[in-house]
Amino acid sequence: MKTKLKLFLNTDSARSGEPETSLRRLFDQRLAEGYELNVIDVTATPQAAEDHRILAIPTLVREHPEPVRRIIGDLTDTEQVAFLLGLLTDSPG
Repeated sequence: MKTKLKLFLNTDSARSGEPETSLRRLFDQRLAEGYELNVIDVTATPQAAEDHRILAIPTLVREHPEPVRRIIGDLTDTEQVAFLLGLLTDSPG
């Protein structure tokens, strides 16, 4: 089954595209079974952020497979993101 993720960010930010680009590259390499990444702009849909209890952006939420995992902050360090999502067996660096 596909991994399901949600990325909460502010698309008005000058660097808003960096996390999505980095994450898609990572997932294309490491999630052979496929993935579904839903990008949510918190400025356009603040209710979605509230519903998911998002307090800071960017935030990545892996909803499936369980357990749910959240990563908040710099998402451009793909090795660290992969480790936190359980895609790597050893801690990076």
